[in-house]
Amino acid sequence: MALLEWLKEPIFLFSTISLVILLKFIIFKKSKKPALNLPPSPSRLPVIGNLHQLGNNPHISLRDLAQKYGPILYLQLGHVPTVIISSARLAQEVMKTHDLSFASRPKIIAAKYLFYNFADIGFSPYGAYWRFVRKLCMHELFSAKSAQSFSCARGEEVDRLVRRIADPYPGPVNLSKMLAKYANDIVCKAAFGREFSEGGDYDKQGFQKLLEEFQELLGGLSVGDFFPSMEFLLGLTGMKSRLVNTFKGFDQLLDRIVADHLNPKRNRDESKDLVDVLLDIQRNGSGEMPLTMNNVKAIILNMFAAGTDTTFITLDWGMTELIMNPKALERAQAEVRSVVGDRKVVLESDLPQLNYMKAVIKETLRLHPPAPVLLPRESMEHVKIDGYDIPERTRIFVNAWAIGRDPESWEDPETFKPDRFVDSTVDFKGTDFEFIPFGAGRRICPGITFGIAVVELALAQLLHSFDWELPLGFTAKDLDMTEVFGITMHRKAGLVVHAKPHFPY
Repeated sequence: MALLEWLKEPIFLFSTISLVILLKFIIFKKSKKPALNLPPSPSRLPVIGNLHQLGNNPHISLRDLAQKYGPILYLQLGHVPTVIISSARLAQEVMKTHDLSFASRPKIIAAKYLFYNFADIGFSPYGAYWRFVRKLCMHELFSAKSAQSFSCARGEEVDRLVRRIADPYPGPVNLSKMLAKYANDIVCKAAFGREFSEGGDYDKQGFQKLLEEFQELLGGLSVGDFFPSMEFLLGLTGMKSRLVNTFKGFDQLLDRIVADHLNPKRNRDESKDLVDVLLDIQRNGSGEMPLTMNNVKAIILNMFAAGTDTTFITLDWGMTELIMNPKALERAQAEVRSVVGDRKVVLESDLPQLNYMKAVIKETLRLHPPAPVLLPRESMEHVKIDGYDIPERTRIFVNAWAIGRDPESWEDPETFKPDRFVDSTVDFKGTDFEFIPFGAGRRICPGITFGIAVVELALAQLLHSFDWELPLGFTAKDLDMTEVFGITMHRKAGLVVHAKPHFPY
């Protein structure tokens, strides 16, 4: 049940108001602490604080509040003191100047259940374990060498994507659905050594349904996250059973995948996937910290979930923006076809020459960062930001969506203009704080190299292989651009288009 719907339930009002009044009477009779100079804050309601101001699209609501109160904003979300950052200058303060102080994560309820009690890299609190698995991922799983080793798998899955799209012609195709399958398949191929969309496994194992539930639960605003002392209420809302069932579904799937990889009859001539690498480390040890099987499964699940949705979202928004902007589409297509020529297949060696197409991807990420409000951080000590006090254990959200549309950093920020990145040194690798779709600092996404390679090859091939237009009678103004907010942000409606093959298939 969505948080805002649940807030209206009588059981919430009765239980929380009674408990909170009692707790406040008992706990807050302590001696007063010195006054803090907290960031500006809108007025709040009893018990729920500022929760009601998040709305259905928190990234937009928070941007609107920042425009009124400033780029650093203090909110009381239930029992949780929270600071919202909405400018490049202050994002640099949080993710560079004071990066270590803000390097931890709050204990999000969904991550506790789904990631084996925070055993993954994304939601794990700062400490020795997180430092170990981050180094492991950077050196063993997401290095440039590792990304290159999956080039064959990328080529195979892009070819499969092209054939799926070509098959319905001259009828329309739901491109969003095709891109979602591609993202699933390429990440599964790299992580698990196989994909699930062929042979009925995609539906038979409930793979897509599991993934959708997983993303919704992680992106939802759980009552337990804002009222930690009332986690027991998860059972009353049905949230706990959803978390447990989704965890069991993925745990059973991962157990089967691990068993397949440990099968002595498995063909050892096959190239290693990420599960192989992790199992080797788990068996042989690293000299630093032993990995349990639950650690291995948490890391695998984290990589799969993060890689699948972000890849799909970037490609889906990218193609949507190009179809809405025919001149940009024409220029990107002309560039790819001039580089690739008469060859049907785009090679990875072609990609460095596709400067405008890379600018299209950057502009897509600026307007539509996959995680609009980056994963929350938590302060490990008292810090001053812009003259304001940020107490220890304050939750920090950086609104990457708002920063990417900030008129102080971008000219004409609401318009899709890939040219702004042509001949520009601004990049998404965490050093340009006006453009942080993958975060920055210690908590930057470790899979950028892998993810961008997957997106670039697919987009280049789509531009080369097809001529694109909307179905007869539809214009760009008819496209539903409604966003669905969660841990990641995708379009609500699928993109249905005509894809005319440029080559015979």
